[in-house]
Amino acid sequence: MNTQEINVLVQKLYQAVDNKDLDYLDNNLANQVRFRLGNNPVVTDKSEILQGNKQFFSSIESMRHSIEDVVYQLCDSSGTIKASCYGTVNYVRLDGSEYSAVFSTFLTVQNGLITDYLIFADLSGL
Repeated sequence: MNTQEINVLVQKLYQAVDNKDLDYLDNNLANQVRFRLGNNPVVTDKSEILQGNKQFFSSIESMRHSIEDVVYQLCDSSGTIKASCYGTVNYVRLDGSEYSAVFSTFLTVQNGLITDYLIFADLSGL
């Protein structure tokens, strides 16, 4: 993957998240994946990750991510890529009120699939 492909991956990932698209996550997360959202514990079971995202998606009306920067590095000769991004996410709660938070995400991509998906944001206001 090159810089443009990583930027496209990140943009598509966050467009899918904003669209609450579980099918996209299912198709783009590796079967052996590590996921963490905020202060929640790490989850490594893909079906639990998808179920957790489904529950989170249903707990809010909508969200919109604005990505400010994406940085990546080729990790080794296997083609593993590590990427990080940060930006702002704007949420609309079920009651219509709004909440914004800065976020930072760390991704590891192997063979085009996400194997690490670590999201750091203060979700306490939701």
